[in-house]
Amino acid sequence: MPVGQSDVRWPQPKRVRLLALVALIFFSVSGGAYGIEELFSTSGPGMAVLLIIVTPLIYSVPHALVCAELGTAIPVEGGYYHWVKRGLGRFWAFQQGVLSWVCSFVDMALYPVLFTSYLQSLVGAVAPGEHVLFTVGHLRFDLNWMICVGVIVVFTLLNLLGAGWVGDSSVAFALICLTPMLVLTAIGGYHLVADGINPISSMTASQDQSTWNAFGAGLFIVMWNYCGWDSVSNVAGEMENPRKHLPKALAVSVVLIMVGYLLPSIASLAVGADGETGWQSWEAGSFSEIAKQLAGPWLQISVTIGGMFAAVAMFSALLAANSRLPLALSRDGYLPGWLSKESKRYKAPIASIVGSSVIYAMFCLSSFTDLVVFDVFLTNIGILLEVAALIALRIKAPQMARPYRIPGGWWSLSAITASLLAVCVWAAWQQYADEGTKAVTYSLAVVGGSLLLYPLLSRRKAARAAAEADAAGYGVSGDTPETGQLAGSAPAGRTDSVDA
Repeated sequence: MPVGQSDVRWPQPKRVRLLALVALIFFSVSGGAYGIEELFSTSGPGMAVLLIIVTPLIYSVPHALVCAELGTAIPVEGGYYHWVKRGLGRFWAFQQGVLSWVCSFVDMALYPVLFTSYLQSLVGAVAPGEHVLFTVGHLRFDLNWMICVGVIVVFTLLNLLGAGWVGDSSVAFALICLTPMLVLTAIGGYHLVADGINPISSMTASQDQSTWNAFGAGLFIVMWNYCGWDSVSNVAGEMENPRKHLPKALAVSVVLIMVGYLLPSIASLAVGADGETGWQSWEAGSFSEIAKQLAGPWLQISVTIGGMFAAVAMFSALLAANSRLPLALSRDGYLPGWLSKESKRYKAPIASIVGSSVIYAMFCLSSFTDLVVFDVFLTNIGILLEVAALIALRIKAPQMARPYRIPGGWWSLSAITASLLAVCVWAAWQQYADEGTKAVTYSLAVVGGSLLLYPLLSRRKAARAAAEADAAGYGVSGDTPETGQLAGSAPAGRTDSVDA
C-alpha cells in the first residue's frame, strides 16, 4: 500500500493530564474573580463574602460530587449526555444534549464580547456601535464583531489540535489571569492591615435591605459563578486516567475557585468606602479601577489584560466541552454522520468544533444578547437530570464499577438532591421575577422545540439504520436494550462510546 494512505500511523494525540484538567475545570466554571464585583454592590460586603463561602457548600460541592461519581463510572466522550442516557434512557439524554448545546449558543458568545470590552478599555478607538462595516436587516456587523470573530477563529484552531492542547494552554492562561489578582490581593491586604480597615463592616448593601433579601439577590448572582462542573466530562475520552484524576481535579478546583473569588474581593475592599471605586458602585469590570487606585495604572493594565485572557481561556475550554455534544448526538444517529468525523492526527471532531464556532460567532451580534434569559432554566434542567441519572443508576446498576462513590449512602444522595433542587427552583423563580414572561417564553420555546425534534430525528435514525441493515443483508429489530454495560471497544487510549 502506498505511503500516505491508511498505513500512516499518527502519534497518539496529547492527553489531558491532571494539572491541565484542573485548569480546564477552572475556566469552565470560573476564570477568576473577574465579574464577581456586582455581588458586593447588590448584597453588601458582609453578605457577599458569606455567599462566596456558603454557595460552594449548597451548590458547587453537591454538583461536583455528582460529577465525580458519574464521571468516573462513565468516563467517555460526551460525558453527561451518556450519564443521562445510561440512567434515564435515550429520550432524556437527547433533551440533555440538545438543551445544553442550545444554551451554549448564548453563553459562549459572551466571552468574545467580554474580551472586546476589556480591549476597548485599553484601546479607546474600539467602541461599540462605531465602525459599522455592513448591516443585514437589524443585524449590525461592526468592528467589535470582527474582533470577536478573530478571537473565535484563533481558539477554534487551538481546539482542532485536541483537548490536550486546550488543557495545556489553559495552564498558561491561568498563570496570566491569576498573577495580577495575586498582586492586587497582596497590595490590598497590606492596606487592610496597615490602615486598620474592616472589610466587612456592612453586612448588607443598605440599611433598608433585609438580610434575607441581600442573601437572595446575591445568591442569584454568585451561583452562576459556581456552575459548570459537568462541562469537562465531555472530554473524558481524551483525559489521562479520568477515573483517578477527575475526583482530584474537581476537589482542587472547588477550593481554588472559592479562594480565587474570596481573596481578591476582600483585598479590594481596602479602597474607599464610597466614590467611584467604593463597593457601592462596583459592577463587572470594576477590578481594573480598583487596581488603579491601589497601585496605579500599571496594575490596572495588568488586571485588564488578565481579564482578557480569562475571557478567551473560558471560551477555549468551554468550546472543547460543548463541541462534544453534537459529536455524541451524531454518533447516536440523531445528527448527520459527518459531524462525528475526527481528524486523523489529533482525533478532534472537526465539523462539530467548526460548526459550533460559526454559531457562536453569529450570536456575538448584540441583537441576540437578550436571549441569555433562558440559560438559567436550561442549566437547571441539565443539573437535575444528572442528579436523577445518578439516583437511577444507583437503583438499576448497583454493581456498576464506581472508582469514586459519594459517601454516606442514601442520606448523602437525599441531601444533595434537596440542596440542588432547592437552589435550582429558587433561581428559576428569581429569574422569572426579574425577567417576567420573557424568560418563560424563551425557555418554553427551546424546550418545546427539543421535545418535537426527538420523534422526528428518532424516526430518521431508525429509517437510516433499517436501510443500512438491508444493504448489509440482515434485519433490525429496534434499539438495543439497555444493559448497563459499556458496549463496544474504543481505540487505544480512548473511551468514547457508550451504548444504552
